[in-house]
Amino acid sequence: MNPIRNTITQKLHFFGNTNPLELIQKYGSPLYVYNESILRERCRELKNLISYPHFSVNYSVKANGNISLLQIIREEGLNVDAMSPGEIFIEKKAGFLPEQILYISNNVSAEEMLYAIHEGVTISVDSLSQLELLGRIHPGGKVCIRLNSGIGAGHHEKVITGGEHTKFGINTEYLPETKKILEKYNLKLVGINQHIGSLFMEPEAYLEGVRSVLTVAEQFENLDFVDLGGGFGIPYNKYENESRLDLKKLGEELDKILYEWTRSYGKEILFKIEPGRYIVAECGVLLGTVHSIKQNAHTKYIGTDLGFNVLIRPTLYDAHHDIEIYRKSDVPSLCEEKVTIVGNICESGDIIAKDRQLPQIYENDILGVLDAGAYGYCMSSNYNNRLRPAEVLIQSNGNVSLIRRRDTLEDLLRNFEI
Repeated sequence: MNPIRNTITQKLHFFGNTNPLELIQKYGSPLYVYNESILRERCRELKNLISYPHFSVNYSVKANGNISLLQIIREEGLNVDAMSPGEIFIEKKAGFLPEQILYISNNVSAEEMLYAIHEGVTISVDSLSQLELLGRIHPGGKVCIRLNSGIGAGHHEKVITGGEHTKFGINTEYLPETKKILEKYNLKLVGINQHIGSLFMEPEAYLEGVRSVLTVAEQFENLDFVDLGGGFGIPYNKYENESRLDLKKLGEELDKILYEWTRSYGKEILFKIEPGRYIVAECGVLLGTVHSIKQNAHTKYIGTDLGFNVLIRPTLYDAHHDIEIYRKSDVPSLCEEKVTIVGNICESGDIIAKDRQLPQIYENDILGVLDAGAYGYCMSSNYNNRLRPAEVLIQSNGNVSLIRRRDTLEDLLRNFEI
């Protein structure tokens, strides 16, 4: 295999004892590839974020819910968040206990709440009406509330989950009504949580959100925990030498805040964080194949099987992913050129990388989309009746294992009544 330029995956020995060409040949194209060693390393980085002893890292399973990855994450000592009964079901199948799961609900039915209650999972609600609903169906039960601290952050307006323009959380102005509902149904408030948004690369906004939620937490006695939220970002522009989130600085500042607050509160409660992307994004690479190249007016299009049914982040969020090129032959790329990499979906927005400066690409080259482990397969679909790809794991010993098979045409008929 001839990787074009000294690639990041080469430096990391990402593909272990195999290579992208062998993987595509065996498991089909496109293909999600995950690296176990990188996944474990990210888990350990966040487990060691602070010195405060009562600390839990709750992985947000919505980022990637593959059971094999969840089992590794559980082995590393992390707990989990859930956003649906389906996530609760998958998490328990992966070996997580009910007390390790926090169900962070949003606009859900009584049936969903009852499912979580029957499974023994703590429920977080984020509106007064949902708190009323929980009180009616589960009086005297435990509950967590999600607050909107008024602070939002994120790489795109669609992933900012705090502040004035979000559907999430109970605004602090409604705390008196919140307390009345808790009292009305004899609900025990065990925790408070927040989430300001996704992909912050500087710690200031996150720390501001922490201070804000802790100010509110002071108004409630005998809390078991405060969930400080997630949103920890990763550098998607690695070939531009984008800096990493400074975890050391973030951890030191967070430690100061938590130690000072618990002394004032009079109880060393549990603090949770809920990272998703940071845990899994960098352990995943999406491989695909170049099938056509053409010039339309001023744009050179590289046509691939990487449609937005496989990875929707660039279409949905204008998200950037670095691209690598792998080639079977020794034919060199003769130049660098500006290209737009597109998929095979019948939509003009089916673009993976727009106006990207890359070494010359040929038909049958394999492309690697870096940092695709978060919000990749879990947001994939069968749009255009395309088949979802397989997922494989490069184990710590360098060997490869299949952890989800590729769709078949028969799978497209699975839920029809024919």
